[in-house]
Amino acid sequence: MVDKGTLVEFKHQGQPRLGVVDRPEGKKNWVVIDERGQAHTLHPRDLTYEVSGNTYKPTDIAPFTTEAGSYIDPSSLEIAWEFLIESGESADPATLAELLFSDQSPTFCYAAHRLLVEDKIFFKQKGDRYEPRPAAQVDELRLQLEREAQRQHEWESFITKARQAMAGETVSWEKSDRPRLEILERLALFGDESSQRTQAVEILNALGTNPTAAGAFDTLVSLGLWSVHENLALRRSQIPGHFSEETLTMAQQRLQSPPPDPDAHRVDLTHLKAYTVDDASTQEIDDGLSLETLGDGTQRIWIHIADPTRWLMPGDDLDLEARRRCTTVYLPTGMIPMFPMELATGAMSLIQGQTCCALSFGITLTADGDIQDYQIHPTLIRPTYRLTYDDVDEMLELGITAEPELQGLAHWAKVRGRWRLTQGAISINMPESSIKVSEAEDDIVIEVLNDSTARQMVAEMMILAGEVAARYGQTHALAIPFRSQPQPELPSDEELIQLPTGWVRDSAIRRCMTRSEVGITPSRHATLGLDSYSQVTSPIRRYLDLVTHFQLKAHLRGEPLPFSSTEVTELAIGASSAAYEATLVERQTKRYWSLEYLRRHQDRVWEVMLLRWLREDEGLGLIMVEDLGLELAMRFNRAVALGEQFQVRVSHASPRQDVIRFEEVAPESEEAAASAMTAS
Repeated sequence: MVDKGTLVEFKHQGQPRLGVVDRPEGKKNWVVIDERGQAHTLHPRDLTYEVSGNTYKPTDIAPFTTEAGSYIDPSSLEIAWEFLIESGESADPATLAELLFSDQSPTFCYAAHRLLVEDKIFFKQKGDRYEPRPAAQVDELRLQLEREAQRQHEWESFITKARQAMAGETVSWEKSDRPRLEILERLALFGDESSQRTQAVEILNALGTNPTAAGAFDTLVSLGLWSVHENLALRRSQIPGHFSEETLTMAQQRLQSPPPDPDAHRVDLTHLKAYTVDDASTQEIDDGLSLETLGDGTQRIWIHIADPTRWLMPGDDLDLEARRRCTTVYLPTGMIPMFPMELATGAMSLIQGQTCCALSFGITLTADGDIQDYQIHPTLIRPTYRLTYDDVDEMLELGITAEPELQGLAHWAKVRGRWRLTQGAISINMPESSIKVSEAEDDIVIEVLNDSTARQMVAEMMILAGEVAARYGQTHALAIPFRSQPQPELPSDEELIQLPTGWVRDSAIRRCMTRSEVGITPSRHATLGLDSYSQVTSPIRRYLDLVTHFQLKAHLRGEPLPFSSTEVTELAIGASSAAYEATLVERQTKRYWSLEYLRRHQDRVWEVMLLRWLREDEGLGLIMVEDLGLELAMRFNRAVALGEQFQVRVSHASPRQDVIRFEEVAPESEEAAASAMTAS
């Protein structure tokens, strides 16, 4: 039973509040007036404390609260806890008031009540009394509260810094900030599939930004941590972007103190003129060509492949790092190498004017292009010229007599190409393009790679080396990675003849091609027209090529092979998976920058050709943007014939959403626009 004028505590919206009992309401409830004069109807169980001994008016509440508040010092509880745990006694507000203040008047008792209610460390409530917690439990609770306080501090610090960064201020991120930034990154990358989406939404809401994947992306850009053109495909992949300090240190150690060369008696071919032929931007120079004229006038082709095995051993840290990466990744913004750059573009590469270690394939061909004889040796070579494809094309076109070796190599490449066609090789000539993006991402250059004589020459020689490596492996029953391709079901001659010649026909053939396979059993490669083939010409940038080098060189030395059949099979499976992921990232990145290039040139008119239908009933076709060598989808609202050429303009492009739409431009309207521009 509560009397009128009694001061009581109750909860209002989760917070404690004092009020004075005014009158009963019904059989059990009471009307209580708070200090603001507001009435509350309360059941006795809603009352959390009753101030006994005096009667009060609502105007007494404020001074009472102020006076009691002046005595509430949580640090004083520890003294009471130490006394009570020693005596083994429990406490109530009156007992604690006497213990702390030597006074049990209402304000002191209420202050003691508030101390006990708000305490999270020293006392545990049991009924109307509070028992002191054991010392071990107090220590644990203190630690938990300290951790929580630390987390709260880190949260507030992070939000403050994030807001500053979004306002353009320079901030220093700390290690404790990294988990929250990674939470935002995961939402930006994986959207609703992010495992920490709830935490990311909390952060974005606190920052007042859109709590979505797009909002997370925009936030990371505004924080200065990501670029507007951040490569999400690369970030989603397992491809490591950087080498560890340990790996870089080991690379430096190998350069300063090379391991003993297992092929101490290399064949010296430094007297041969050797050409390396690549794009101007190529940094990993992994192949070179020579032509040797023998005493009887026979010409021997030498295909020199860089020998990175000179700098590492199977199973060492550099080898394991290369195995983890499996391939060099080539992106418009730059490459991610399989080996540290100091090795990949330095000691491992075939550098002009320097004596380099190589694995060389010496091959003589029959008049019709079949392999007549071959030999494989670890060698020393000295590249004479570093040439670009354009350089070689120009030299071949001009017929420079000072370089008859180049003319000879080009001749044998054509002979080889014709021979492979007689063996069933499938020729597909679709344009390829190279996309280069400046470091500042403000310049995009797209160049169509012409299928020139120089490119055909190098490609044929690399295929020839792969056939020789496979023959050697097959002859000696070596466990090396053989690459094969099942025979595709090509369109019939009747079907092909109905298609326009050139890109349309080649596109139809390419669509039927099967994926290549890798295994330790030699098998036919349909596209190349070879009964067996092993990639061996890029050991700096393809791990399986490196495995083949290890195996071939060990056999040439008469030593046991470093990898068993089972190990080669496992390596092939892992490398194929990694290569597929790398190809996917390369393709997605190239497409992103293609769309960005077209977005930046929305006013330009492009000549295009319809290659094939994707969904003819929906008017969706695949077009070739001729000046760029790009294949993109376009929707038509009129009848269009395969091979038809017309003009288009970009109507909408969003690289981030992977969307591009074209609209056809009528030739007369283009002429009218040109006339208008001339008139103005």
